[in-house]
Amino acid sequence: MALKHSPVRAVWRIAWTMATFTAAEIVVCGLSAFPVVLIWWWLTRWSAPSTAARLALYGLALAPSYILFALGLMVVSSLATRVTGWWTPPNAELRIADLDRPLLNWARYMASIHVVRVLAGTLFRATPIWTAYLRLHGARVGRRVYVASLALSDYNLLEFGDDVVIGDDAHISAHTVEGGVVKTARVRLGDRVTIGLGSVIEIGVEAGPGCQVGALSLVPKHTRLHANAVYLGIPVRRADRESAPGKAQGGDWQRDK
Repeated sequence: MALKHSPVRAVWRIAWTMATFTAAEIVVCGLSAFPVVLIWWWLTRWSAPSTAARLALYGLALAPSYILFALGLMVVSSLATRVTGWWTPPNAELRIADLDRPLLNWARYMASIHVVRVLAGTLFRATPIWTAYLRLHGARVGRRVYVASLALSDYNLLEFGDDVVIGDDAHISAHTVEGGVVKTARVRLGDRVTIGLGSVIEIGVEAGPGCQVGALSLVPKHTRLHANAVYLGIPVRRADRESAPGKAQGGDWQRDK
């Protein structure tokens, strides 16, 4: 058996990946919480007129403290990603069994954005703050973009034009796993694209300007959706005119003149 596939090497690489991710998250969370710690250090030293007043102040400070930590976490985590170089590689095919550096960096990247998704996403999704976080974390996002879903991943391979709307629970991913291989490809949504509630957008999808994908629809990988068209179903079919009943796959975008 080649050394590259030895169990000892595999265990070592997995352990190293977990250890470096844990160390990075300790630093990220610590820096994010630092302003909150300073505030609470001041609160504990404040001489309240009574115990009841002190307890009331502590209670009032809980929610702002968590919001401040969540805001800091989004910024610090984004900066840490740039420092460590943990990204999703574009147009890659990564064998899981090989446990090579690009795969392990991708795994750490996915874990780091999941931490922010859990601790901060529920507070700020569907707000300009969440859109700004996606941009900080590598996504190419236009103006007035509305993202109500937390089921986005591989931010650095997502490209959204202006006035894009992503519905709640829509799943947009730039990676898939097939036969033990992680495959990646960019997802591009043009201006004014709308993705309905609970829809799934797979890797390599490109949607032309003004395209609409209905709720609970599936857009298969590497599909090209025409501009100013409506798509529905699993997999999606064009629904806005009878002359286009087939699958929405292949061909260039059609733009209204």
